[in-house]
Amino acid sequence: MDPRRLEKHVCPSCRSNALVIKNAEGPAPDRVESGTIECRGCGKTYPIVRGLPRFVPASNYAESFGFQWNRHARTQLDSYSGLPISHDRLWAALGGKADLHGQCVLEAGSGAGRFSEVLAASGADLVTFDYSSAVDANARNQAPSRQLHFFQGDIFNIPLSEASFDKVVCLGVVQHTPDPQAAFRSLAKYVRPGGELVIDAYTRNFVTLLQWKYLLRPITRRMRKETPYRIIEVVAPPLVPVARLLRRIAGRFGARFVPIVEYSHLRLSPELNVQWAIPDTFDMYSPAHDHPQSLKSVRRWFLEAGFEDINVRPGLNGVVGSGRRPMAQV
Repeated sequence: MDPRRLEKHVCPSCRSNALVIKNAEGPAPDRVESGTIECRGCGKTYPIVRGLPRFVPASNYAESFGFQWNRHARTQLDSYSGLPISHDRLWAALGGKADLHGQCVLEAGSGAGRFSEVLAASGADLVTFDYSSAVDANARNQAPSRQLHFFQGDIFNIPLSEASFDKVVCLGVVQHTPDPQAAFRSLAKYVRPGGELVIDAYTRNFVTLLQWKYLLRPITRRMRKETPYRIIEVVAPPLVPVARLLRRIAGRFGARFVPIVEYSHLRLSPELNVQWAIPDTFDMYSPAHDHPQSLKSVRRWFLEAGFEDINVRPGLNGVVGSGRRPMAQV
């Protein structure tokens, strides 16, 4: 990490910004690879491991995502697939492509960095974190830049100064937290006056709740994560062509007859389709939490948080919501 980034952080225990780095080691003064962050306010300490500040325990409810994305670190990056899949989903959620030069952007729940890559290319000063060790995969995937800062942190207690970001972006994450509404409320605190919050979440409706994952997850999430992963590694390759055929016959409803996911509709090659199917099918069956949301509930969240210019609509991955925090009254 760059020690200069520490000024953006606060202690997650006491919210003090009296943080200092101790026992720093690294190849250069602006690259700390290991050490300890100490809070002079309450005395709590947080390790710096592999160049990243760690403000949460190594073991937590998001472990399956760390397992998944460190094994498939590059699979969903546009730079790997050669397709603008993440690019298109991000900019659709943000309401259109924009030049983010000079804007401070917070990305919550970055996983292996499929959207970090796009945000970094936009010129944003990007602060990005994940609750799981997937943040390590993200840091490895991105080119070194002073405009990028990574850390491992908790969406419910983000160790950053509040009201300090022009945009807060959280895609594909809130439904996997224990309390999606509380996660939203936490994110909203970090949007500065005039800034924008953008989220998406799985859609809650009758058809959604009939998916295989909601039938099988009570069993699979009790297994050691390696067990369902090994099963999926075996069954996904032969089932992807079946799901692709059913999609051709009956659209997305046809593809749902098979207990895996496949992405031929995204123009993935057969090889890439299998590569995507394995981690995303694992994603279906392994999370500790999966709480889809309705358009009505997401709109209510923005209203209760006092946002303006609210736009909640169906999107590429479920419900997409955006809103702007009002400018401070003079």
